Amino acid sequence: MFVLLLQRMLIEFILDFFYFPIWWYTDGARRVLMFCVNMIKEVNAMMSPGLWLKNIFVPMFGQYDFQGRLVSVFVRFLNIIFRTIGLLVWVILVIVLFFIWILLPMGVLYFLIDSVISIV
Repeated sequence: MFVLLLQRMLIEFILDFFYFPIWWYTDGARRVLMFCVNMIKEVNAMMSPGLWLKNIFVPMFGQYDFQGRLVSVFVRFLNIIFRTIGLLVWVILVIVLFFIWILLPMGVLYFLIDSVISIV
């Protein structure tokens, strides 16, 4: 029984070893892409620059006089700018994270081969 179990584990290990790159660049990449898209959606919902843009001319705190409207437009305009910049930085970071995921096995393989060659 031990020999059959060891044989089965060895076969599974070899199959998983060769299936790993296929999984990494197909289903694994799809899962990471969906994770990245969900992260961007969550931060967009949290920062919501579009909602601030939609309400840019609505007076804040119900102050409908000229000064209240002027301050509201100015504050919301700054909020839109900084929230959009923050969202753009987040999107760039998430895209970099996705490309790190894609390039990680190739980088590990490169450094492994480079270290083996430098030893020889």
